[in-house]
Amino acid sequence: MAQILNLEVYRFIFVFLRIGAAVAFMPGFMNSYISTRQRLSVALAITIVLVPFLGSYLPPAPADFLKMAKICLFEITYGVFIGVFMQVLYSSLSLVGNFAGQAIGFSNAQIFDPAFQTQSIVIETFLSITALTVIFITDLHHLMLGAVIDSYSLFPVGGPLPVADFSNFLSQTLNQSFIMGFKIGSPFIAFSIIFYVGMGLVSRLMPQLNIFFLSLPLQIYLGLGLLLITVPMMVLWFLRYYEEGLEQFVK
Repeated sequence: MAQILNLEVYRFIFVFLRIGAAVAFMPGFMNSYISTRQRLSVALAITIVLVPFLGSYLPPAPADFLKMAKICLFEITYGVFIGVFMQVLYSSLSLVGNFAGQAIGFSNAQIFDPAFQTQSIVIETFLSITALTVIFITDLHHLMLGAVIDSYSLFPVGGPLPVADFSNFLSQTLNQSFIMGFKIGSPFIAFSIIFYVGMGLVSRLMPQLNIFFLSLPLQIYLGLGLLLITVPMMVLWFLRYYEEGLEQFVK
């Protein structure tokens, strides 16, 4: 009985290290309005459920303390990598919010963004909270947890740490997130170019007109109208990219 109990404790610790580290960095779980106690409770609940299913992926308990500490550090690293990878995927929406805020003229209107833990443009905060809400409504967070579970077949417990693969994969994901953010925010980039070119032509054709008095309210009205039209498409496009990124990681 003592041997069985020690084995179960060993399995629980190793599973909790990876899942707890991943949950601590996942979008939606690492936000400031979620306390550390709530994150630990979620990680503990998931670990209790998954220990019986992940027991076959765990090697025998090492007798050497240094080897066990090494495996623990590796498990935490795996969890942090998975959580950071999801944050990099989610960061493409930050670029879209910057494009939209600059185009509408709200670049100086900033508010605390709980999703990215920084002061952000109010449009960026609105988009990040909207996308995060839709992620949990559509149960896409189940795919996030599924990626953590499937990582045991991709990164076996006790195996070597693929540092080079981690860095290459994160750099490629960051590049793809930047490109996707540029694509999603392309309507506001086109709007900025057309609007400023038009205002420049009006200023040249009618020098006596106070172009700043005319352009600012027109920029806000047209920009908010464009935001109202494009928000559903931008959120759906982002969710498709986020889902495909998670599926690519699992595969």
